[in-house]
Amino acid sequence: MQERDGVRYERAGGVVTLTLAAPERRNRLDPSMMTALLGHLHAAAADETARVVVLTGEGSTFCAGADLSSGEDFASSGPARLVEVLEALLDLPKPVIARVQGHVAGGGNGLVAACDLAVAADTARFAFSEVRVGVAPAVISVVCLARMNAADARELMLTGARVDAERVRAAGLVNHVVAPEQLDSAVDAYVEALLLGGPQALAHTKELLRRVPGMTRDEAFAWTADLSASVFGSAEAREGMAAFVAKRPPRWLPPASG
Repeated sequence: MQERDGVRYERAGGVVTLTLAAPERRNRLDPSMMTALLGHLHAAAADETARVVVLTGEGSTFCAGADLSSGEDFASSGPARLVEVLEALLDLPKPVIARVQGHVAGGGNGLVAACDLAVAADTARFAFSEVRVGVAPAVISVVCLARMNAADARELMLTGARVDAERVRAAGLVNHVVAPEQLDSAVDAYVEALLLGGPQALAHTKELLRRVPGMTRDEAFAWTADLSASVFGSAEAREGMAAFVAKRPPRWLPPASG
């Protein structure tokens, strides 16, 4: 286990858990905390034994967004660092699950949206609170608008209303809402399902989910045809298909070896 600047890194088997561990300040994001989170995301990406990443928080709040007490210090470096964190989540070649154990506000919504899957406790409350403190959900709109229904995004971002987890599930921000005592089992179910996939297959699938929506039809077919030819010829695909024919579990190779 490693912890620095309010972010804890733990690995158990093939699962890395990153915990925002500053409950005394509601896990608010300041530049040092985001730098630590970014470093841990890079470490998880480089760890060949890590297959899935879980992002969660400590205490009653998952993340309350930007640390406004830092004022101009946050304005000078915070937005750019938040961009780096969100891009690291999006580009991580491993699936990321948001385990939302507590309340979410402001930039915390961006962290949730940048994860591949999100499970929230039904006691969590969410708010795009930026407009109520005189700012806009600018950086996080890039990831949130890609995930949320347009009408819901307009309502929630413009009003800044605090809503329950089921409301944001309907809006598309989270996948699943459960009672707090069921949160770990729901996350574990996603982890188990993801571990059945090949590491390279998951990385390629994340890439196509990210890239294809921004392509023209011709560009998308050309790129995905090349990708398909490449992955079908990989060592991972040969192992996966051999295991399927033999009716045995596949022995996945590390990503760098496939």
